[in-house]
Amino acid sequence: MSSKKYRACISGIHGYVPDYILTNSELEKIIDTTDEWIVTRTGIKERRILKGELKGTSILGTKCLEGLLEKTNTDPKDIDLIIVATVTPDMLFPSTANLIADNVGASNAYGFDLSAACSGFLYALTTGCQFVESGTHKKVVVIGADKMSSIIDYDERKNCVLFGDGGGAVLLERSNDETGIQDYILKSDGSGRDMLCLKAGGSLRPASTETLKNKEHYIYQEGSSVFKFAVTNMADISEEIMKKNNLSSNEVSYLVPHQANKRIIDATAKRMGVGPEKVLLNIEKYGNTTAGTIPLCLWDFEKKFKKGDNLILAAFGGGFTWGSLYLKWSYNN
Repeated sequence: MSSKKYRACISGIHGYVPDYILTNSELEKIIDTTDEWIVTRTGIKERRILKGELKGTSILGTKCLEGLLEKTNTDPKDIDLIIVATVTPDMLFPSTANLIADNVGASNAYGFDLSAACSGFLYALTTGCQFVESGTHKKVVVIGADKMSSIIDYDERKNCVLFGDGGGAVLLERSNDETGIQDYILKSDGSGRDMLCLKAGGSLRPASTETLKNKEHYIYQEGSSVFKFAVTNMADISEEIMKKNNLSSNEVSYLVPHQANKRIIDATAKRMGVGPEKVLLNIEKYGNTTAGTIPLCLWDFEKKFKKGDNLILAAFGGGFTWGSLYLKWSYNN
């Protein structure tokens, strides 16, 4: 393998969310909750849901990539690699990346899925970055997408208010200047595996009548423990990457955080010394789309960015996994 020859940059981004909007008032009709309770504790007002039979995460990813190809005027046959970050693949195999490549006609691309829960997009972005930096790949697509409604128990109040469906895709190419992905820090701690997980459906506990009866195919979360760990680690790793790159809070143009809970985001921004005007939030309209939150946020606020802006991306997820990434935005809108 060749050593690092180039800097990778995001040359385009596109997002997608389904049309159906599940509001807090709709949730009030099916579970014991209120709009005030949800907004106060999470900051979420509504979320999108992918409706219909035989519609999986590949639909979300395909929509994202189709929009990205059109927007960047890219021939799908020019794509070298597609990486999909998701915890809700259409099936265990083949990979969702393979399905998306076929859907868009990316006949020269190979692809694979990557699972790191809510940190998945950062993990996938840094992975895709290596292929571009080495000089072996020219166009790499990184997609973060999840159909969280497929693993949510809508009779259980704590989790069903949090999650939604959606995703985003970015095109990674070689940078012509000093903009692009500057640095990243990724971490994991498997001791937290039981606090945020999907208990059944894998090789440890294959699907059975018992697992279905016990609702073990829905997301399980120990909310208070996860919250404490997330607040500490997402804040710490964001501060760490700033110190590592000698970035002051004044030099940070925007914080692009994983949209899990507004209180976690506020704590991270406070630790970084970043004012609310620099914190990008869309959790109120999409909820937590897991691997989709950061690319959706970049897509939503793309018009705000100017070439050379310093962006800090930060995430925390099941595993536990967490990470931060520092990039200089590479184009004007």
